[in-house]
Amino acid sequence: MSTAKVPDAVVGDPTDVRVRLSRLRESVCSVFRGKEEAVELCLTALLAKGHVLFEDVPGTGKTTLARSVAHSLACTFRRIQFTSDLLPSDVVGVSVFRDESGEFEFRRGPVFANIVLADEVNRTTPRTQSALLEAMSEGRVTVDNRTWDLPQPFMVIATQNPKEFYGTYPLPESQLDRFMLRMSIGYPTREVERGLVSGYGWNDPVAALKAAATVDDVIRWQGEVERVAVAAEVLDYLMSLISATRASKYLALGVSTRGAISMYRAVQARAYLLGREYATPDDVQSLAVPSFSHRVYTSAHREGGAAQRDEAAMIIRELIESVPVPR
Repeated sequence: MSTAKVPDAVVGDPTDVRVRLSRLRESVCSVFRGKEEAVELCLTALLAKGHVLFEDVPGTGKTTLARSVAHSLACTFRRIQFTSDLLPSDVVGVSVFRDESGEFEFRRGPVFANIVLADEVNRTTPRTQSALLEAMSEGRVTVDNRTWDLPQPFMVIATQNPKEFYGTYPLPESQLDRFMLRMSIGYPTREVERGLVSGYGWNDPVAALKAAATVDDVIRWQGEVERVAVAAEVLDYLMSLISATRASKYLALGVSTRGAISMYRAVQARAYLLGREYATPDDVQSLAVPSFSHRVYTSAHREGGAAQRDEAAMIIRELIESVPVPR
């Protein structure tokens, strides 16, 4: 697919970046096999300073993917199992009075990590779900009128089971909109699954991973992603898709401005991850479904879960086919 000429972008040594990012992807894929697209989307969100929501049935490797990314980056990783009795303080932390000093001491919660796995996030109450909002949006938390910055880079990988509704609290639109990408991993192919069953039965392959990059690398890459060039024609194409979601008779609500900004950053990050200093319409098309499907309303919205996700994805794919691609 041809694109209009783009301006030069100031990015670090392309050769070094490609090698380091290639090693990072290979490290994660060495454990999380057969799902390169899911790995690519997860790393895209990381480079774009975004967060990811996985909607899938249990046992498809969501936790493994999150742990693999953390181990490959030699960064801190915490897993929060969301339940109906989980409190906001169990997520962000709590102030405890110390008798010896006569002062309150803040004890940090599990959200203070580089990679945070929010497992089954829809099983906790809206009050606790909202505890993640400031952390995801601002990279900080406020407790007792004091603010603490979260470690950088910071990324939330949340999971939920779209097939189960008993005892769950569907995520409100305000929180869904905080996720840059939503995706489903799905089952592996027969051959890949056969290898996983025979090779991983008694071992934890994630524990054996060696770091392929550092936290400082990620912070540097995130800064360089901001300078990836997006030509006017590509931006116009992105805005045309967003306008199409708002005008579609099959959608009651289109993509928000926050969603448009998030998509723009994701497009830059994907181009960077693939070794380019400029974005193309292919980047927009590849990210449209995971970026838009959780930000629109369809006729199946009240049903939620897989019905909403599948219908939204179908409509967005049809919109991609209907919007002219710049040449």
